[in-house]
Amino acid sequence: MMTTSEMGSLSRGRSEAGKTDRLPLTALLALALAGFVTILTEALPAGLLPQIGAGLEVSESLAGQLVTVYAIGSLLAAIPLMATTQGVRRRPLLLAAIIGFAIANTITTLSTSYLLTIAARFLAGVAAGLLWALLAGYAARMVPEHLKGRAIAIAMVGTPLALSLGVPAGTFLGTLVGWRICFGIMSLLALILVVWVRLKVPDFAGQPPGKRLTLKQVFILPGIRSVLFAVLAFVLAHNILYTYIAPFLTNADLAERTDLVLLVFGITALIGIWVIGMLIDRHLRVLTLASTVLFGLAALVLGVAGDRPLAVYGAVGAWGIAFGGSATLFQTALAKTAGEAADVAQSMLVTAWNVAIAGGGIVGGVLLDQLGTNSFSPALLVLLTATLLVVLGAQRHGFPVS
Repeated sequence: MMTTSEMGSLSRGRSEAGKTDRLPLTALLALALAGFVTILTEALPAGLLPQIGAGLEVSESLAGQLVTVYAIGSLLAAIPLMATTQGVRRRPLLLAAIIGFAIANTITTLSTSYLLTIAARFLAGVAAGLLWALLAGYAARMVPEHLKGRAIAIAMVGTPLALSLGVPAGTFLGTLVGWRICFGIMSLLALILVVWVRLKVPDFAGQPPGKRLTLKQVFILPGIRSVLFAVLAFVLAHNILYTYIAPFLTNADLAERTDLVLLVFGITALIGIWVIGMLIDRHLRVLTLASTVLFGLAALVLGVAGDRPLAVYGAVGAWGIAFGGSATLFQTALAKTAGEAADVAQSMLVTAWNVAIAGGGIVGGVLLDQLGTNSFSPALLVLLTATLLVVLGAQRHGFPVS
């Protein structure tokens, strides 16, 4: 017969188990909004280059460097910041990143100096590097093991929403009322988010000194390099095509419908992230393989029927589904593989992702200039085949058989 204290302990255990089995949606949606603000802050200048150039009295090409400097900030900051802040409590670190966005976007809103604006964009990129390194691990720590993938999927939903809805809406609004108003709104969103995170997102301790791993120790953990290679190859393939989608579409006389093609991509990407979110905790490996194969089939169709509009729309839709959930797949795989070193591992993923973005612009530009858009499909297929082989081989660590 149980004592009163034993019955009380059992009751509390059941209550705590019931609580942990429910997704903390309010907290996870705060992380999703943080991702939305991050992506929108990064991509918004691309749709407003003429207005920004005129406002800062520089050429459009110089205005375009606002995007470049942001990416450089993320690339340089992610790994060093995570390595040096392993012992810092997580919520203050998350709040610091969000406040960084508020400051950077406020400066961008008010600045009339190109150099000051560039400095603000670099600060925003540093904040982004820190935030992206935190998000997946933060979401995973809120829930038990069997819900980690779904939690990360919710936290990542801000990315496709920003790309498919936020950037077009921001471009329209910027054209209507001015680009400075857009960045002012971004600052306001960041301030609202600070309050939301402070009230609704739980805090977690940093790593105690005895459990902190060096960058080298994290990098050589079984499975880490497999996931990072898959990220690099898969995202590089995506960015070769995404960066130069407009010239590619000339083959099908769709260059003037680039906006519609990208809308199809954005909508199907949302479908992809929803499907991945529902199934990822049970089928991570299968979904990663399926996404890679689906992207490869899309690349093949674009290679053999890229001059047929209907085939292009169908292939872009398949590409969107394949890519939509890819961030969730890779971040979940890395979080599970790295365990308590997840934040440091995620900083490596952020770096690999940004290298792939920059590489897409460079490699795609060389292919376009030297061989034309017909070379895109073979290049994508080589990269995706390499991704597929690495994922297939990582059946014990990285992308384990469930």
